[in-house]
Amino acid sequence: MSTQPSRHPGLNLGEPHAEAHSANEEFVFGFWVFMMSDFIIFGLLFATYATMLGGQAGGPGPDELFELRGAFIETMLLLVSSFTFGMASLALKYREDRKWLIIWLLISLVLGVAFIGHELLDFHRMFDKGGVPSRSGFLSAFFALVPLHGLHVTAACIWLIALLGQIAVHGLDHGVKISLTRLAILWHFLDIVWIGIFSLVYLGGLA
Repeated sequence: MSTQPSRHPGLNLGEPHAEAHSANEEFVFGFWVFMMSDFIIFGLLFATYATMLGGQAGGPGPDELFELRGAFIETMLLLVSSFTFGMASLALKYREDRKWLIIWLLISLVLGVAFIGHELLDFHRMFDKGGVPSRSGFLSAFFALVPLHGLHVTAACIWLIALLGQIAVHGLDHGVKISLTRLAILWHFLDIVWIGIFSLVYLGGLA
């Protein structure tokens, strides 16, 4: 049986999705360019945080503000959501029915929302301990980096809700398929960025 060649890094939908498979090349390439610009922004914020780690100005530091247990829970939520989104991508490519695609997408959404909620609770605990952005350069750098990632996760969840609505109204047309492949790239990218945050910010800070 003939197979269509891979057109881009990421999920190539293949022969059963011929229209979306062909259209994806341009859309996914443009999205990768956007993601590289996002990667540069996060890289600059990581460098700023590493530089400002000692700039606590007599205020609370990582050992007083960070809770490794909470950060670990957030890490697991994102890691599992990355797995479930991968399963949704496979369901999109290989399954003709929509049931498993929607189930995996809903699980990913729940995990993403749980991550956001848990992160907001962590920020609230930090505020109670005096860990506000204006307190020191260290905290300004922290709140420039970590909440920006959280905003990205929030945007990804809103995008996923919109796509679920599109699937319910229009079905799995090629526009929805293309959007799902782009959202999958963003979702996994945010997981990778969070691993960097967990390693540098939380583990590095507490070390």
